[in-house]
Amino acid sequence: MSAEAAHEASKDMLEVVHENLNIWGFPHDAVNFGLGPMDLKTLVMTWIVMALVILFTVAATRNMQLKRPGKLQLMVEEMYSFLKGLAYENLDPKKGASLMCLLFSLFIFLLFCNLWGLIPTMMSPTANVNTTLGMAIAVFILVQVLGLYYRKLSYFKHFVEPFVFFLPLVIIEELSKPLTLAFRLYGNIYAGEVLIAVLLGLIPFTINFFGGFIAMVVWLSFSIFVGFIQAFIFTMLTIAYIGQVTAEHH
Repeated sequence: MSAEAAHEASKDMLEVVHENLNIWGFPHDAVNFGLGPMDLKTLVMTWIVMALVILFTVAATRNMQLKRPGKLQLMVEEMYSFLKGLAYENLDPKKGASLMCLLFSLFIFLLFCNLWGLIPTMMSPTANVNTTLGMAIAVFILVQVLGLYYRKLSYFKHFVEPFVFFLPLVIIEELSKPLTLAFRLYGNIYAGEVLIAVLLGLIPFTINFFGGFIAMVVWLSFSIFVGFIQAFIFTMLTIAYIGQVTAEHH
């Protein structure tokens, strides 16, 4: 079998697997709600993840105690303390404190998005490049706004330092940041879902067992690790980019 034929066969296999896993009947084509074409499944999964994040954080913080904190409270406090340490290492403490709500929300949302696809019949919103690119563009805009806010017009100096003819290279570097943020996260999460589909294709009878439950369990440990790492990297790079543009000597 030629390489082209093998590629077509694997593509057909993945299409069959995805069709069998689509037990909720999501349309294959993008749906237009008047704002342009949207992937209905990604949209629904994002709404579900947002609701889960709200429920998780409310449940973890509604009855907070100092002497006997609950397990959820301890989990949230550990994540918050970890992100706080990273922020304070890369940012001025005053600036870092003002961004902690944003950074914690970003990390917890990405973590839930990355892990949601491990549940049979569900899909990680971050396995869609539109989700990751939208978040990366939002971070890029935030970085530029904070740079202007803290450094005023002196923020533009780094575009022409040390020589003005470096300007095109600096602009390319700035524009590459949201692209690398988006495609790194998307590539890792999407690759995990493709590998799950490949496992299901190699063992076809598992597709009908609760949306591929067996393959999900086999891939579970590694996918949880990747989900945590990718959420951490995205948040860490966001902190680093903000630290670069808000530093006194950029």
